[in-house]
Amino acid sequence: MKEGIERTQRGERPDPLLFSSAFDDLGVDPSMLVAWSARAEAIGAKPLPAQDGTALLRSLWSRDKYMGRLGVAAIGRLERFFDFAMVAAGRNIIEQEEHGNFMIVLLSGSIAVDRRQPWGEQMRMAEARPGDILGEMSLLDSGMRFAHRTTLTHCEIGVLDAEALDGMMASDPELAASLIALLARRLSLRLRIVGARVSDRQHP
Repeated sequence: MKEGIERTQRGERPDPLLFSSAFDDLGVDPSMLVAWSARAEAIGAKPLPAQDGTALLRSLWSRDKYMGRLGVAAIGRLERFFDFAMVAAGRNIIEQEEHGNFMIVLLSGSIAVDRRQPWGEQMRMAEARPGDILGEMSLLDSGMRFAHRTTLTHCEIGVLDAEALDGMMASDPELAASLIALLARRLSLRLRIVGARVSDRQHP
């Protein structure tokens, strides 16, 4: 993100193909962007050894219908791009309608996904389980967060931010392309499921 800010200050147009500069390209004030480093400090997240986090990620994703297609070796290559952390229960790791440039993979524990409705009611949309991915839509399209994500238990998580994803694209483009494609497929499936539910409600 720092490089994108510096380029903007020099009057240069941010590269729209880079995830770390996409928010600049959309006109989002850098002061509004919530980075993982800031959120980690705010919620008191503690570092999880990279080898432990990678082992959990490999175990979970190797059994996933989509992410398992990366293969065990490729999942291991993600270690140098991910941050791994431990988070206590009752911490808001993602806030609704904020601008955030990172996604989270839940490695252990449970996370609530809640959305505050326009009339003030908070609706529980889901409870994420180990292996689930949270916040990837905002990472990919630079849009605002759709819902709150709050830890219900002590959790271990893996975090991938925009700068790390750009680094992966530069140093391991095959891995980056595979990861982005699989994330897109998971998102497409989720949208299809939501669309089907809405259709069922409209046509009883």
